[in-house]
Amino acid sequence: MAELATVARPYAEALFRVAQSGDMNAWSELVSALGQIGANPDLQAFAQNPNVSQAQLADTIASLVKAPLNAEAKNFISMLAENGRVVLLPEIAAQFHELKNANEGAADAHIDSAFELSGAQLAQLTATLEKKFGRKLNPTVTVDPSLIGGVRVVVGDEVLDTSVRAKLQQMHVALTA
Repeated sequence: MAELATVARPYAEALFRVAQSGDMNAWSELVSALGQIGANPDLQAFAQNPNVSQAQLADTIASLVKAPLNAEAKNFISMLAENGRVVLLPEIAAQFHELKNANEGAADAHIDSAFELSGAQLAQLTATLEKKFGRKLNPTVTVDPSLIGGVRVVVGDEVLDTSVRAKLQQMHVALTA
């Protein structure tokens, strides 16, 4: 896993430099799409097929992207196909977004909630979390009924667990200790 991250880093940094000189949001969406495409097991199997040429692989990946591709994006896809690096797309996307967040002073927040959150609740929770973590957050919400109540928030390597399940686990440990 560390090897993939090491190999993907120069690609992510190069893409980020290109994105800084262009439309960062468009590049961010493109890189996200490429990361999802690259993570698809069918595409990975297709990329490993010795009967598929590098040009066919690059054309296939380009055709799967819904947004129109500029020349730089097409060159990037072709280069990955030629070098057999299509497997790196998910890691490149992850590292690109880390660079983007660091540049913007932001972070991704993964929020697990016991119940569906309304727009107003999410906005209020995000504002509170931004004060706590001291940076702008890009929230992603997942409903997890096993939490029973409350939320569990992961920002980078920090975890804030205010769920009922976590409190019950703490009481269990305290009672059995």
